[in-house]
Amino acid sequence: EELSMRVRVGRNLVGFNLPGAMDKEERVKFEQRMLLAFEKLKEAYGGEVYSLTPDFGADGANPNLISDEKYNELVKAHVMFKDMDADPYLKSAGIASDWPFGRGCWQSDDKMRIIWFGEEDQLRIMCMKKGSNLLEVFTNLNAMLKTVESIEGIEFAKDSDYGYVTSCPSNLGTGMRASVHIKIPKLTSDGTDKKAKEVCKPLGLSVRGTGGEHTPIGADGTVDISPSSRLFIKESEIIGKLYEGIEKLMAIENGM
Repeated sequence: EELSMRVRVGRNLVGFNLPGAMDKEERVKFEQRMLLAFEKLKEAYGGEVYSLTPDFGADGANPNLISDEKYNELVKAHVMFKDMDADPYLKSAGIASDWPFGRGCWQSDDKMRIIWFGEEDQLRIMCMKKGSNLLEVFTNLNAMLKTVESIEGIEFAKDSDYGYVTSCPSNLGTGMRASVHIKIPKLTSDGTDKKAKEVCKPLGLSVRGTGGEHTPIGADGTVDISPSSRLFIKESEIIGKLYEGIEKLMAIENGM
């Protein structure tokens, strides 16, 4: 059975405060800055921008504004992120402030490339694909990153010692998370991921629900698996650790 593979990075831009310190005007200004990048991405991959920002203030109406119905449809399809204003952690950090201004996403025609804007980091850039060749997904992601950063006025915030600057310290470094959705029905036979987490921790793997952090596992035992390390590690090592960890995990699952 083919794996559902996903590689994503968190990025923030030079010249803008991190999301926790942005005000409404800055969030809208950031979205408007990104529209240039989305136009260039649309030239290469097609797609649409879906925005939640009610209006652009003095600059008038938002041409990409979507309805509540469309937003809920995109959330259900895991294309758009959930209502941040309902997350107490993001609210306490100021990251969910001014919801829904400056929030939305772009998705390519083939549905395999998505960029969230205005979430925990200013940008969450991701590629996904069914199969087993993670390197191909990483290569696609890299091409997207180069396209975005080729736009004048868009530069990713990076520290010479700690790597890419992110809202959560656990994402410092590459800011990259590579994951696969995989079925482990024996390790999740009690309907939870407790046993899976016990097994995965010494393998250097993190376990999440199929919808991300704080979401349930699939009814068929499907979980989201990714390497735990982000800091002081190369992107190629993250991909390698995922391959190696999954091989060991499946050996345990199949041996039960």
